[in-house]
Amino acid sequence: MSFSATAGPSAGDPAAGKKAFQTRKCEICHKADGSGGVKLTGNPTPNWRDVKRMSDSTHTDDYLRDCITNGKIKSGMVAWSKQGMKAPEIENLIAYVRTFSKPAAKPVKVEKK
Repeated sequence: MSFSATAGPSAGDPAAGKKAFQTRKCEICHKADGSGGVKLTGNPTPNWRDVKRMSDSTHTDDYLRDCITNGKIKSGMVAWSKQGMKAPEIENLIAYVRTFSKPAAKPVKVEKK
């Protein structure tokens, strides 16, 4: 049976999510900059910096919520709800993960007169 904290877009706090990311040692598998790599299990981790991937309709906040809450056994992703992580912390992590793929602001062109 799956446990889900909530549904829809996360209303978490990215700053609190960053703290949880560091406290929970998420960077071991996901790297501090969210670029992913290879886990201790030898399986690849997602590159959260990839704007195209993270804006794909299959990578919603509900998908991230399920991954964090219930884990992904084959990939080695821990079911954090079973490690005592509560819904607010999960929402904060989702909000922080989303900061990795925010597109850079486009420079504003100023016309010279």
